[in-house]
This record gives sequence, structure tokens and C-alpha cells, in this order.
Amino acid sequence: MAGGSENWRNGSVAAGVVGLLIILSLQLVLSVRQESQTWDEADHIYAGYKSWTHGDFGLNPEHPPMVKLLATAPLLSVPLKVPKLQDRYFKEEAFLGGKDFLYQNDVEMILFRTRMAAATLTLLLALLVFLATKELFGTGAAFIALALLTFDPNLLAHGARVTTDAALSCFMFATVYTFYRYVKAPSVWRAVIVGVSAGLALAAKHTGVLVFPMLFLLATCELARHRIAAKGITKATTGSGREALNLVASLAGITVIALAVLWSFYGFRYQARPNGLQLNPPLAEYAQGLRPHEAWIVSTAARWHLLPESFLYGLADVRLTADFYTSYVLGRIYPHGVWFYFPVAFLIKSTLAFMALLLLAVGAIATRRLTRWREILFLIIPPVFYLLVALSVGMNIGVRHILPVYVFLAVLIGGAASAFIRQNPKWLYLVLALLLFHAVTSWRSFPSYMAYSNELWGGPSNTYKYLTDSNVDWAQQLKATKQYLDQRGVKDCWFVYFGEGVADFTYYGIPCKPLPTVVTLWLNEQLDVPAAIDGPVLISAGTLSGFEFGPGSLNPYGQFQRIRPTAVISNAVFVFDGHFEIPLAAALSHMQKAQNLLVANRVDQALAEARTAVALAPDAVQPQLVLGDVMAAMGQPAEARSAYERALMLAKTVEPDFQVRSIPSIEQKLAAR
Repeated sequence: MAGGSENWRNGSVAAGVVGLLIILSLQLVLSVRQESQTWDEADHIYAGYKSWTHGDFGLNPEHPPMVKLLATAPLLSVPLKVPKLQDRYFKEEAFLGGKDFLYQNDVEMILFRTRMAAATLTLLLALLVFLATKELFGTGAAFIALALLTFDPNLLAHGARVTTDAALSCFMFATVYTFYRYVKAPSVWRAVIVGVSAGLALAAKHTGVLVFPMLFLLATCELARHRIAAKGITKATTGSGREALNLVASLAGITVIALAVLWSFYGFRYQARPNGLQLNPPLAEYAQGLRPHEAWIVSTAARWHLLPESFLYGLADVRLTADFYTSYVLGRIYPHGVWFYFPVAFLIKSTLAFMALLLLAVGAIATRRLTRWREILFLIIPPVFYLLVALSVGMNIGVRHILPVYVFLAVLIGGAASAFIRQNPKWLYLVLALLLFHAVTSWRSFPSYMAYSNELWGGPSNTYKYLTDSNVDWAQQLKATKQYLDQRGVKDCWFVYFGEGVADFTYYGIPCKPLPTVVTLWLNEQLDVPAAIDGPVLISAGTLSGFEFGPGSLNPYGQFQRIRPTAVISNAVFVFDGHFEIPLAAALSHMQKAQNLLVANRVDQALAEARTAVALAPDAVQPQLVLGDVMAAMGQPAEARSAYERALMLAKTVEPDFQVRSIPSIEQKLAAR
């Protein structure tokens, strides 16, 4: 009877786990099937395919290759059109090549296959969380942790994308968990598993390097705990010294294994590109933009081939782009990262039930209901360390960047909730009620999990007021936009699309004409923009916020912030009807034409376009700069100097915090006159 009861119990546990994993899978599949590509996905897919077919790791060095290789493996058996390389700047090559690769083939087939392959890592993460929590705190705690992840809107938003955040969460957690198992019962094989997990974290995302300081901190805590628990000073000193040496040796071995795993994803080849192809620009040149000590580290590692060239390039790129980003939080734009971004984003993007259960966990530790200090430290130190790093980096573009924090907290919550329940079974009702609320509030945002915010902030329809980018609008709403326009019978419209340049909204039959964004200017997409337009005008939340252009008069679409929209599509695309003057948007279009004409040495036409741009937006810096460049090319230094001086004055007086980067280049132009 006892054996039968145990078999029944094991069968019930397995059925429960499988059931929750199926629910997680269905939510991932059904949500992403209703959404178009996100901003980065075509870039990742193209780079992954080229890595498989040509051994080229130089198209998307911003991210290590593991997720890209996994996601694109299902494409290898399909005949696909592949755009030719054009030796452009590496980001342009990847984004524009990725756009061509995706939209010259069957978009839906490619997105579905690659997303489902990437989603396997999310399912692996969920299973690991269950197994780890079961070992740490028991079966009941494991189901609580698994349920939290199954219905977490942030994991659901990013768990089936060809991006790196879910993969990093999976292997960062796997590294810490396997290290926990190692320190409990050290063995060579357990150390090897830790090393493999750490290597997979490195190969998933560059921030995977943070697993090494995490392991060091956890090893230090292990030594401190053992020293406190030891009996006798002599024994404690001798034992601690031996244990410290063993841990140091283990960490060294783990690091070597991790690096070997990382190198394996690059085919144990240092060069990023095959057959003599070079990164554009080369690593040595690109690293010059780093701070001196950072550039020295990268150049030294490159000289000695300590890490693959593509990986080093990505490390440099992560550091450089972190300085470039602005921040948008609580409806305000900042010209740099702000330390409070992630705490605020956590409060907005987490379900109220998750936060209530987190407070319960804090209470369990404070009241000593949960006293398993090794387990507590292994679940608190990694997310706290990771969050502290995130606060200091300044890349404030989405709560997805702290997705690993949710994973560790879910396990801690599971352990704390089970401790309360063991003390008094009545706590089970509160925990179940909170889990149900957690699931229901998440389901209410389906399929637009990305725009989720909790009820205190007004829910998904209000998230755009407080956050932007991948918290709300990552360019994924094209299918919903097409459906809305068809229902209204719209045949002519304008679209300020957040993904313009890296995605093709015309593929879905959207009959709009594009308007300028920061990306269309960067990618030099040629647009004809009049000074006045008639609606409907569609504007993505990411652009409407001014997050990329800047606040106030820097945003060509700032006037729309003060107008009530006719409709909001998928919580992130705003529709406006009426007649609108858009002089700055038109000026940017003419400025871009002037730049291209100047490059083509058609100076007279460039002058006409530059003067039109200045006439439309006399208080904008960029048109004045272009006018100065044209005048300089025409051999009119006085007129060029006048335009540059006007541009410098505007840069220093019109939202100067957001235009400060342009001042050195303007001053150089003036010095040359």
C-alpha cells in the first residue's frame, strides 16, 4: 500500500508539473502568434542563420550566439533567400540584412519556428525552478514557484522571443542552483555541471559574466557560515583554510570549463568572421570609444586571444551603448540612466500578488519562520547583486533586463509561503488566493503581455504613461494594426512606427506612409514628408513618448501628446484623426535629403533642401548643421560659420541636457572655419 501511495503521489506531482508547463506553453504560443516581430528579432534571426551556414559571428556581435543558433536551427532544412553582404557598419548590416532576410521569405513560418525553438529555454527554466525549489524547500513550495513563473506577465512577454533575456535567466539560475548542489556535496561531476551552466550563461548574453562574482560571493558566504558554525578556534582555522583552498580551486576549474563552453559556440575560432571578412569597424577601432582602462582590458584580451573576437566586440558594444541611452520613467525623459528606473519598473510591471507574496517572504525571514540560511543566501545574493549592477549600468530600456531577479524571488517566495503553511495550514487559502489573482491579472493583458502593468498603475492600457520601449512598445503590434485599419476601412494613413527601418509594416498590407523616426534617420531611409498631413495618423508609444528624440521641442510629434487619440491599438499604437502641422518632421526629411545630395556632390540641390529644412524648423540644431556643411562645401566659410554658430547656440539653450553630445562636433566644425 505504501508503495502504491508513493507511486500515486509521484504520478500526481508529475501530472501537475506537466499541466503547468502545458499552460505556460499555450500562453507563449497563443500570444506571440498574434504579434509581429519585435525590434531585434530579425537581426538575431539573420545573424544566427549566417552563423550556421557561413560560420559568421560578426553580424550581431552585441549578443553571444547561443540563442541565435538554437532559434535558427529549425530553418536549416528550409530553402531561403539570403541577402548579400554589403560591408556596411556592423549594426546596419545586421538590421537591414535581417529585415531583407525576414521579409523576402515566409515571415510567419520563420517567426513561428524560431520563436518556438527559443521558447524551449523558457520551459527548461520553469522545470529547473520546480526541481530546485523542490530540493530546497519541498514539493509544495516548488508548485508555488512554478505557478508564479507560469503566469508571470514579464516572462510570458519575453519567453517566446528570439532574444536573450529568458535564456540568461535560465542559465544564470542553473549556475547558482548547480553550485548550491556542489557546495552541499562536492564532487568533480557536480563542479563540471556548474562550469557547463556558467558557460551557457556566457553564451546566452554578455551579462552572463556576472555569474562569476555571484559564485565568488556565495563561496565567501559558505566559508563564513562554516567558520561561525565550527567548534574550536584551531579546528575552525585549519578547516576553513582547507575549505577555502578547495573552493578557490573549484571556482578556477569552473571558470576554465565555462570558457571552454563559450569558445565552443564560436567553433573555437578567435576571428569573428570567416574567409578574411572583417568586422566593420575593426575591434581595435571600435574599442577606442571606451574609457582608457576599459579599452586596455579589451585590447589586452584581444591581443592574447583570451576570448573570441566577437564576444569581446559585444562587451565593448554593451558598454558603449549603455552611455548612449536615454531613460523614460514615470512620464519623464532623462538624458541618461537613472538609479531608480528598475525599482520603479519592478513596482509597475510586477503583479500585486507577486509583490504581496514577496512581502510575505520578507516576513518569513524576519520572523524566523524561514531559517535555512544557506538556501536564503543562495536566493538573495544573486538577484541583489544583479540588481545593483543593473542600477549602475544605465541601460534603462525594459524590465526584461532584470528578468533573472524574478526567477530567484519566485523560488524564495515558494519556500517562505510553504513555511507559513507548515506552521498553520490556514495560510494555504491566502497563498492560493494570491496565486489565483496573479494568474487572473496576467490573463487580463493577453495577448499583449509586454504592455502589462498592475492595477495600481491603471493596467496595460496605462503603462505607456510611465514606461516605454520593451515595457510597452517593441514594434510588435502590426497584426493588430492591420486588423484595426481593415475594420475602419482605412486606405490612406500616416504611420510613425517604432520599428520603421528594421521591420516592414507594408508586408501586412498596412496602407500607411511612414513618417521619420530616429531609426529612419540612422538607417538613412528616404521619406517624403510634407509640412502638414491629414489623419488618420498612427504613432507608436515608443516614439510618441519622446524617448528617442528627446522632450519638448525636440520631439517632432510632441503636439500629439496633448491630443486625445481616436483609438489605441494593442495598448501601444495611438490613432489620431484630423489635420496636423508637422514642420520638424518635414524638416528632418529635407535635412536628410540635403545630406545625401551633398555626399553625391549635388551641392546646389543640397543647398535648396537645407534651406527648406531651416525654414521649416529654424530652432532645430540638425538643419543648421547641414546648412553649415553645405555652405562649407560651396566655399562660403562666413555663411557656414554663421550656421554652425546658430547650431551651437541652439544646442546650448534648447534642451541642452539632451543635445550636449552634439556640442563637441559643432565646436570642431567652428574651429575648422
